[in-house]
Amino acid sequence: ISDKYRTNYKKSASQIPERPIFVIRLGFEPKTHSLEGCCSIQLSYRTKSGCKDRNLFFNPQFFWVKGDNYSFINTFINTFVAVFVISLFMFQKIINFSVKIVREYLPDPFVFAILLTLLAGICAIPVANQTPMEVVENWGNGVWSLLGFAMQMSLVLVCGSALAAAPMLKRALRKIAGLPSTPSAAITTVTLISSIACWVNWGFGLIVGAVLAKEIAKAVRGVDYRLLIASAYSGFVVWHAGLSASIPLAMATEGASLLEVSRGTIQHAIPISQTIFATYNLILVFIVIAAITIVNTLMHPKGSAVISIDPKLLEEREEESVSNREERTTFADKLNASRVLALVMVAIGAIYIFSVLVIKGKSLDLNMVIFIFLLLGLLLHGTPVKYVRAIGQSASSSAGIILQFPFYAGIMGIMTAASQSGISLAGEISQGCVSLANHNTFPILSFLSAGIVNVFVPSGGGQWAVQGPIMLPAGVELGVQPAITGMAIAWGDAWTNLIQPFWALPALAIAKLDARDIMGYCIIDLVVVGLIVCGTFLLL
Repeated sequence: ISDKYRTNYKKSASQIPERPIFVIRLGFEPKTHSLEGCCSIQLSYRTKSGCKDRNLFFNPQFFWVKGDNYSFINTFINTFVAVFVISLFMFQKIINFSVKIVREYLPDPFVFAILLTLLAGICAIPVANQTPMEVVENWGNGVWSLLGFAMQMSLVLVCGSALAAAPMLKRALRKIAGLPSTPSAAITTVTLISSIACWVNWGFGLIVGAVLAKEIAKAVRGVDYRLLIASAYSGFVVWHAGLSASIPLAMATEGASLLEVSRGTIQHAIPISQTIFATYNLILVFIVIAAITIVNTLMHPKGSAVISIDPKLLEEREEESVSNREERTTFADKLNASRVLALVMVAIGAIYIFSVLVIKGKSLDLNMVIFIFLLLGLLLHGTPVKYVRAIGQSASSSAGIILQFPFYAGIMGIMTAASQSGISLAGEISQGCVSLANHNTFPILSFLSAGIVNVFVPSGGGQWAVQGPIMLPAGVELGVQPAITGMAIAWGDAWTNLIQPFWALPALAIAKLDARDIMGYCIIDLVVVGLIVCGTFLLL
C-alpha cells in the first residue's frame, strides 16, 4: 500500500465512525499479486490500514450493532452465529441426541396432558394466588368448555380421512407420491405440500400432509417413516400466518369484541393487508417454509439408522358389506346404493357454500372446511352406504382427541381463570414478559410468551382472549403497532405446536405412530423456526 494511501486514510481509533467495518490485516494479499489488484480490494471494502488490530481478517465487531438500545439484538446475533456454526459441525449428533431424549422421556400424549394439568395447578397457587380448592374448581369448570371445538377436531380427522380413502383421491395422491424417487426428494415434497396446505387452511393441511406422507412411504424405498410424518406435521407451524389464522382474522373483524380484547387501543378493524398479507409476514412464511424443508431433508438418517415401514402395513382394508355384495333386490338396498341421493345432497351443499363464500363474501372458517370435506367425501365415494363405511373405518382414529380434549380444556380453565385478586396464570406470564420489554424487544417477548402459554392452552382463540388485553395496550404504550403485536402472538401460538403432542394427534392417528416417533425431529424444527421468527421481529 502506498505511503500516500496511508497518509490520506490514517485515522486514530477515536475517529473511526460507529459502524461495522472489515479489518484486513497487512500482508493479507500475496506479494506476488499486482499492486493494482491489492489496492482495489482495500478501497472497495473501505478498510483501515492504520488500525491497531492487524491480526484479524474478520473483526468480531462486524457482528456488533453499536449503541445501548441494541444490546438485546447484539446478544441475539452473536448467539445465532454461534449456534449456526456449532450446528454445522454437530448437526447429526444433535439430531440423534434429540431423538434419543424424546424417545426416552416423552410419555404418551394422554400422560403428557395429565402432567401439564398438575404443573399448571402447582404453578397457579403461588403465581396467580389461587387456593388449592380454587385450582380444582377452575379445572372442573373448564373441562367441558371445549366440547364444540373437540367435535370440530374429531370431524376434521374423520371426514378428512374418509375423503382421503375415496378411490379417486387415492389415485391422485398416488400419482403425487410417485413423483419423488429418493428419500430426500420425498421429505422435500411432503414438507412443501404440507406447509402450503396448512397456510391455506390448517385443518386441510394437517390431513393432506399426513395422508400424502403415508402414500409416499408406500412408493419410495428407504425413506425414514418417522421423519416423513414429522415433516408432514412441521408444515403446521405456518398456519397462524395463513388464510385461516384466527388472531389476524379476529383483528380484521369490526365489533365490540375487538374493543374488549384490545381494551380500547384498537378503535377500528385492522385489515389483513397489515397482518397476513404484510410484506414482512409473507417473507417470513417463505423463509420458514424454505428453512424447514432444507432442515428436514438434511435430517434424514443414513444407512442402518433409517427406520422404514413395510408398505403392506399401510394398506387399508377394503371391506365389502354382505348387503353390498348381494344382489340389490329390496327397496332399502337400492336407496343405500343410490347415487342420485348422494348427488342431490352434494348439490344442496354446494349451493349453500357458494351463497356463503361468494355471494355473502364470508371467510373460509373451520366449520366450512369440515362441511367441504363432508360433501366431497360423499361425492367421491359415490353412494351413501360406501360413505358410511368409510366414516366408520375412520372414526376409530379420533379416540385420542375425544379423550384428551376435556383435559386440555381443564388446563385452559386453570390458566385463564382469575383469582379473587384478579390475577390469572396466563396473564402473569404475559405480564412478566411485558415488564422486561422495550420498543425493540417487545415483539420477540410477545412471541416467546405466546409460545409458553400455547403449551398449556390449545386454543388460539382462547389464548388471544387471555393475552390480547395485556399485550395490545402494552405494545401501544411502547410504540409497537397492534398488527405486529398480534402477529407476534400468532406466530408464538403456532411455534410451540411443534412440540405439543396434542396437535399432532390427527397426523399420528392417520400414520399409526406415537408422538415419541416424531417429536425428536420436531424439536430441531422448533429451534430453527424460533431463531428465524425472533430475528425477523427484532429487525422490524
